[in-house]
Amino acid sequence: MTSLAETPAVLTRAAVRPTKVGLVAGGLGAYWPQFPDLLPQLQRSAARVSERLGAIEGPIELVDVGFISDAQEGAVAAERLRQAGCDLIVGFLTTYMTATMLLPIAQRSGAPVLLINLQPTEKMDHATFDTGAWLAYCGACPLPEMANAFERAGISFRSVSGYLEDERAWQRIERWVRAAGVRGGLRHGRHGLMGHLYPGMLDVSTDLTSVSTQLGGHVEVLELDDLRVRVERVTESEVDERKALARELFELDDSVDEDDFSWGAKVSVGLDRLIDDFELDSLAYYHRGLDGEQHERLGAGLILGASLLTARGVPVAGEYELRNSLAMLIMDRLGAGGSFTEFQALNFADDVVEMGHDGPAHLAISASRPLLRGLGTYHGKRGWGVSVEFDVKPGPVTLCGLGQRRDGRYVLVTSEGTVVPGPLLRIGNTTSRVDFGEDPGEWTDRWSASGVDHHWALGTGHRAADLAAVAELMNLEFVRV
Repeated sequence: MTSLAETPAVLTRAAVRPTKVGLVAGGLGAYWPQFPDLLPQLQRSAARVSERLGAIEGPIELVDVGFISDAQEGAVAAERLRQAGCDLIVGFLTTYMTATMLLPIAQRSGAPVLLINLQPTEKMDHATFDTGAWLAYCGACPLPEMANAFERAGISFRSVSGYLEDERAWQRIERWVRAAGVRGGLRHGRHGLMGHLYPGMLDVSTDLTSVSTQLGGHVEVLELDDLRVRVERVTESEVDERKALARELFELDDSVDEDDFSWGAKVSVGLDRLIDDFELDSLAYYHRGLDGEQHERLGAGLILGASLLTARGVPVAGEYELRNSLAMLIMDRLGAGGSFTEFQALNFADDVVEMGHDGPAHLAISASRPLLRGLGTYHGKRGWGVSVEFDVKPGPVTLCGLGQRRDGRYVLVTSEGTVVPGPLLRIGNTTSRVDFGEDPGEWTDRWSASGVDHHWALGTGHRAADLAAVAELMNLEFVRV
């Protein structure tokens, strides 16, 4: 099987907007003439922080405005960072500094601020240190002052304290950078919504204004005809190329009809063009259609192309579930994959929850080579064609859903579990058996009461801490089940 990383062109990961991280380091300028060796030491520490931030897996765009020593220099840094349009500003407290040096930066930038206090080593050498040497370890001193000033200014506050090469501290710093990347991706994202609501699904109905006001970004409302005209222009050679790619990536079940396979490949090429033409970062769709007419066939032919796009980092969700395509995007940007998921059944003999969905799947989290299965019937939907089937990799997984409260506020809901091996349905769905470490019935009741929709994103790894950081930066309610 050709791996996703080895497959050229059509499965090359879509360009991801870099996370723009601003960095300002500082200390109290009154110390420099008193202790001549202090400033050079602190500047070396600042250079190391800049190096580590720039090396975080990203992509990362680092805006390092240097070292400030007083309020005037802080004001200059504030203006530079405001103009840069950062997703996160990191303020490095190298030693004591006054709140007036950093507060304007937080006020003017409009970006979340992370204060870090990383002393040079794990501890001081008390027997040999003088006052100048001690001051290099004094980054914790101004932290309560900053926190108090930020609170009084109505600015949210977060910090990480440790030492320069403290990997525990850097894991926390990287978590905030990843969360800022998700926030930036949502705020600058373009999200497609094509077709119409699945009749009766009240939970998935989304006020489009609420997306822009609570998460940022733009929702592009699309017609099935926007896809139809692009599919009509797909050539036979392009269909053949897409089918060849599918044969490399998927195992084809005997149930796959050749005409349906060709149609799915043709729709896949047209769907790629739709994504490119409208510059979309995600897509949710549904269309019912009647009696095999063109729009019904389009809606039923989307699964292959939607799964290929999802694997590239452009998540696609069925059933018009816009907030689920956004949850899938969040998980993808955290490096967790993120596949379209709902309940299938509870297994009280094995104490697992069985979940999955027909439709778009994230190929990167499959336990083995995914299968294309032919379906004469999509349950609860019109049409026929090919669907993607696989089981999720065994190991830790995280669920992520975007629910909505009665006042319209979004809530980010998550739960961590473990995918365990065992028998699965073979009906053209992505499926998994998840052990949440408790009675599956009790867990299901708590999950359903959380405010989550009946769809969510399932991704690999335990990501609840990352999602908590995302929720804080997005000012979303966070519920962990």
